[in-house]
Amino acid sequence: MDELEVFRLIAPEFEQVMSSDITQYIELCRPLVSKKQFGKLYTQAVCCLAAHRMKLAGLGRDDTGSLSETFRLSSYSEGGVSVSFGSTPGQSTDGEYALTIYGQQYLSIRRSVIIPIHCSGERGSG
Repeated sequence: MDELEVFRLIAPEFEQVMSSDITQYIELCRPLVSKKQFGKLYTQAVCCLAAHRMKLAGLGRDDTGSLSETFRLSSYSEGGVSVSFGSTPGQSTDGEYALTIYGQQYLSIRRSVIIPIHCSGERGSG
């Protein structure tokens, strides 16, 4: 499967977006993802990251308006139903990725291929 086919499969909400626009987002995301580190999951990671950026840009379907319009929302009511939620990303460096399902999928893929280095801060004696 090529990148556009993978993108269309994982992000069907962008079905109305022109292929040329999707390809431009994919092209922008390629340098941000390491082929060496991601290996067989490289194309999926690039496509998830592209979909994440497109969603943040307000593209795709969304019944409550574009994501960029709802960043400041803390609650939404319709009829007798009211929903409250946090509207700011977490304090971690990856907090932005939590804003979309595609960002969360990207993080999941990244965690499966990249093992973080943890330092205990202790030095050996001697």
